[in-house]
Amino acid sequence: MDLFPQDPVTQPLAARLRPLSLDEYLGQDHLLAPGRPLREALQQGVLHSMVFWGPPGVGKTTLARLLAGISNAHFETLSAVLAGVKEIRQSVDIAKQQAAQFGRQTILFIDEVHRFNKSQQDAFLPYVEDGTLIFIGATTENPSFELNNALLSRVRVYVLKDLDENALRKLTLRALTDPKGLGEQNLKLPEEGLRVLLAAADGDGRRLLNLLENAADLTEKNSEISVDLLRDLLGNTRRRFDKGGEAFYDQISALHKSVRGSDPDASLYWYARMLDGGCDPLYLARRVVRMASEDIGNADPRALGLCLNAWDVQERLGSPEGELAVAQAIVYLACAPKSNAVYKAFKAARQDVASSGSLDVPLHLRNAPTVLMKELGYGEQYRYAHDEPEAYAAGEDYFPEALMPRRYYLPTPRGLELKIREKLEHLAVLDQASPRQRKKP
Repeated sequence: MDLFPQDPVTQPLAARLRPLSLDEYLGQDHLLAPGRPLREALQQGVLHSMVFWGPPGVGKTTLARLLAGISNAHFETLSAVLAGVKEIRQSVDIAKQQAAQFGRQTILFIDEVHRFNKSQQDAFLPYVEDGTLIFIGATTENPSFELNNALLSRVRVYVLKDLDENALRKLTLRALTDPKGLGEQNLKLPEEGLRVLLAAADGDGRRLLNLLENAADLTEKNSEISVDLLRDLLGNTRRRFDKGGEAFYDQISALHKSVRGSDPDASLYWYARMLDGGCDPLYLARRVVRMASEDIGNADPRALGLCLNAWDVQERLGSPEGELAVAQAIVYLACAPKSNAVYKAFKAARQDVASSGSLDVPLHLRNAPTVLMKELGYGEQYRYAHDEPEAYAAGEDYFPEALMPRRYYLPTPRGLELKIREKLEHLAVLDQASPRQRKKP
């Protein structure tokens, strides 16, 4: 069976240039170079179920087809977008026929396997287990989140990487010289045009070939592909960014951690990357407000107000003015003193609330707007702090009676929290001198 049917008239350039052997395959040296794990398994003829996890356009489908050819296995392919349990069972029947009639193994390749639900994934598990099928899945999403544990325990996950500049240059040269590609057109690509093309490809071989093919269609034979033409075709091509996928969460994580790590330059880089990828600027403005509370807190309370103002500017003015205001807030956060004391204190308080149930408010803390409430002791023995020395009721207890007083908030010795810390330490001394105090754990 021809795993790579060629039709130069109708097939796009990316399909015509699919490699026919591992030697033609570009990239993924960490898996396929001599001595690397997948290469060794193939040379030994040991084929196993696996998942290829990586970004678009790096050769996941091509590699699966090559593995089938090398191992002389029958190749069945399904798309998780279109297939269901019925189609899986049909593939299983074909695999059984191949084994019975020809003694051949069958590779079942499922593209975008992360789109299969649990029942669909479970449908082929028994046949992977008993060897009826060699399962190969391809996904752009993290298998840890998208595949169930039963399937993950039966496969080996291989991580495919972006194609580097060297691989993309080789791919471009092959496209321009191979007769199956653009070789017969005898086109030239200047170095500046190549750099534009490589930047636009962003590690995606399919994207590179599609852009090159579009440019070739608009260029006469035996001539040079214009740099201006390439730039016109590219327009506002964005870097890789999946608004609902892992790249999105990886990049917002990188932004948040760069701010937390006091690196304004890296923070601006990741902010620009997300904007370039098409992220909603208002989403970023909201996340920046979160950073102000979580990582700066009372070490510099001005940070929260600045971030709220930046969010307001983004809503009022839009781009690019609003984006600049958010950038200003990000730089301020990165340079500000850091404290997660409020974040940790609030988290600890919520854990106590969740574990201690609905404890009654102590009588002395209750309001007493009616005679009956006063007769029941509401508000009795409450000490009005403003009437006490230093406006502080030393030793007073504001926790429920069934819950010992806690110390959630532990200010850091940074920024304004240094002053807050000194104030609380002074109040603690006053508490220790008061006979009314319940001891804190």
